[in-house]
Parts: sequence; structure tokens; C-alpha cells
Amino acid sequence: MSNILGFGNRKFSINRNTGVPRPARRFSSGEPGLNEASSKVHRQFRAAHEGHLPHAGLDATRASTGVVWCTERAAEHGFLEEPDKWANLGQGAPEVEDDIEGCFPRPKTIDISLSSREYGPTAGIKPLREAVANLYNEMHRKDKPSQYTWENVAIVPGGRAGLIRIAAVLNNAYVGFFIPDYTAYNEMLSLFKNFAAIPVPLSEEDGYHIHPDKIAEEIARGTSVIITSNPRNPTGLVVANPELAEIQDICRERATLVSDEFYSGYNYTSNCDGTSISAAENVIDVDEDDVLIIDGLTKRFRLPGWRVAWILGPKEFIKAIGSCGSYLDGGTNVPFQEAAIPMLEPSLVKKEMQALQHHFKEKRDYVIGRLRGMGFTIRHVPDSTFYIWLNLEGLPHPIADGLNFFQACLDEKVIVVPGIFFDLNPARRRDLFDSPCHHFVRFSYGPKMDVLKMGCDGIERVVNKFKKLVSHPNFA
Repeated sequence: MSNILGFGNRKFSINRNTGVPRPARRFSSGEPGLNEASSKVHRQFRAAHEGHLPHAGLDATRASTGVVWCTERAAEHGFLEEPDKWANLGQGAPEVEDDIEGCFPRPKTIDISLSSREYGPTAGIKPLREAVANLYNEMHRKDKPSQYTWENVAIVPGGRAGLIRIAAVLNNAYVGFFIPDYTAYNEMLSLFKNFAAIPVPLSEEDGYHIHPDKIAEEIARGTSVIITSNPRNPTGLVVANPELAEIQDICRERATLVSDEFYSGYNYTSNCDGTSISAAENVIDVDEDDVLIIDGLTKRFRLPGWRVAWILGPKEFIKAIGSCGSYLDGGTNVPFQEAAIPMLEPSLVKKEMQALQHHFKEKRDYVIGRLRGMGFTIRHVPDSTFYIWLNLEGLPHPIADGLNFFQACLDEKVIVVPGIFFDLNPARRRDLFDSPCHHFVRFSYGPKMDVLKMGCDGIERVVNKFKKLVSHPNFA
């Protein structure tokens, strides 16, 4: 059990208000090292996640997710003044330039129709909803009797807004989520009281794989909604068929599956042929199977600034998701919705995904080679996304945990995200200093190659610096 939960690597707990180690307690079998009990970055983390000085009505802990917190710390080191001199490997964003061979050029100007000056429907404009439905039918549901229509699609202003809309319409349910997973689920799972969030730790030994047996086990104990990213953030691994189909068979008529597929185009499992992986492939009836798929222009179309995303699912779900936008976010920018329609032509998307996969696989292979050359052990090479879940065990002790490694990288103008942020902890019910994710960081190879080279050079300097430090005869 301890190996599955990952507690073997965490030996202590810390009072996050004072920074003082707590007495031994459940799952705590030893004393903290001075390294973690007193370091500046650990104190900042504890302070940020317990709140700040009080202002009337303010809960400041709601204001800072993992990447935001990391960017704030980088800003203290001059990142905002000279961003071009930094390698930001923390931001979960792909390169947005038009110089990837084979990719179509993005619009530089947008025609704004008279109708788009008006309020748009909170479920999105019908032509874009039709285009999304057609894309999924062509790429994932050819020759299947049940086809998506525009009524199975809601357009939402970005992935986070989509997640919040889904959360708003869930009933009184147990919602299962996996550890590790996407940091923004923390807020989604904390804000609403209409469901209870249940953590499901995955095993490091097999790359945090989601096995069908694990899904069956969760449903058997009463979980009726399951949310996961797939392809998976931060591990860079994907659950593909036939296992994905088996998971959906287990969930059918028993649980709602929320499949976050923002990285579906970053798929390296099929020789970069442009194939994307989606739960849409295994849906039997688009109006009966309780499968909600969320994706958008953000990642695979490399347009994170547009804030155009979509949710596919049964009409009843989509009607509720569309309506709740009226009190949550007001809907998606209409001119950008109109501009998105021609991008979703299926043959164009297939070519785009082929070019994308070749380009990002090349970047992945470069980074993996550099990191292994520095002495990092990478047991599971990512087969999707643009992330590496980088294990720090084996590094010199002062940088063998995510927060201290992050701090050391800032000194070399490199940003990564400490793994502890992916140990989702809605409402802060668990002590994260027992986290199985503590000795990881997420490394993004989303940026351009020159940024990746700069980042790898900086990380290599960090590793060499601390190897030299710990080998010094006066090091204690």
C-alpha cells in the first residue's frame, strides 16, 4: 500500500504556518532535513497556501495556482523585466509562431461582423458548434450510426471555464480524480459544494497509469463522476485503446467520464501520422453515453490567447453547460469563434496534427537526450503532450526535491513547476508535505527549440554546481 500511495519518499510533516516540523504522525516516519524545513522557497509555498494577511472577505489562497505561483517567484528574480533572457519551461503552452513546417499560418487580423458585436449565445455560435461536431464525426466516428450534432457541443471561453461549467452542473456525487493531474482541477473541485472530491493516487512504478481495474474499483465504492486529463498532464503518457474503450465500457450507465483532451493532438504513439486520441471513438450513443470531452484551440491549434474551447457530450448535459455560462462567464468572444470555423476543416486538421507531432517529437527527443546526459533517470519517455515528469531522485541532496530544484533553477533564469502542485489537494484537506510528487518537477518542451537549449544549459549548470558543492570536503 505504501508504494502505491507513494509515501515511502516522504518522511515528515511541517506546520505550514510556522515552518516548524510537526511531531511524528500517520505516514510520517522520520524527521525533516534542514534542507526542507528552513529553505526560503518552502516557506513561501507554505505561506501562499495558508493565505496571507487578512483583508475583509478575501481568501487569498484562491488566487494562486501552481504556474502562477512559479511565475510570481520568477518575477522576484527579474523575469518580467527581461523575459527573453529566461527559459520558461513552466508555462503549459506551446510555441505560437508560424514557422513550424507544414502548419497553416494563424490569422493576423480578424474580420468583425456586425452580428458579432452583439451578445453571443452562452453555448456558442451554431456554425462553430457544427464545425466541432463535424470534426469529431470525421476523425473519430466515421461509419458509426450515432453522430454528434451542434446540439452536442458547447463553446466555452477556455479550458478552465469549461471545467468550471461542468462542475456547476454536477449533482450530489462523489467525483474521483487522480494524483498526479492538472493543477487547475484543484480549484474546480474546491469551489462547488454539490459534490465531494475523492483522490485516487496512482502508482509511480508503472508511470501513473490509469488501469481499468482502478476505474471499476472506484465505481464500486460509489464514485459516479471521474475526471482525468488524457493525454495526461503532467506525466506525458496517454491511455489509448483498447484500455480506453474498456474504461468507457466500465463507466457506461454507471458513471460520468470527464475526459480532458487538450493534448489529444500531441500523440507520438502512431508514427506521427496525425491521429489524435479521443474518447469520442468509443462512445456508442452520443446522447446516452455520459462522456464529456473538453478540448479547444489552446494547445493543439497553438492559440492559447484566443480562449476558444469546447465541450462535447449528451444533449441534456450540453444544454445545462451552455445555460450556466450565463451566470459563470458570459460566453466566448464571438469574433474569435467566427475566425475559428475554417481552422476545423478535418483534412486541414489532419495535416496540422502531422506537422505538429513531427515537430514536437523532435523537441522531446532533444530534451530527453540532454537530461539523460546530465544524469537524470527517465523511466517513462512521454508518448504524448509536451511534458516530462522529471524525477529528481539521484540528484545532489540540496536539489533533490521539486521546490528547491525550482529555486536553484531561478538563479539560472530557468522556470520549471515543482511536482507538489500536481498532487491535487482540493480544500487543502491533506498535508502536502507527505506528497508522493515532492521529488518531481514538470518540464515543458512546449517552447521553441532555442528556448529549450537555453533551459537545458541552465539546468546543466545547476546540476554541475551542486555536484561540485556536495563533493567539497567542507560540505555538511
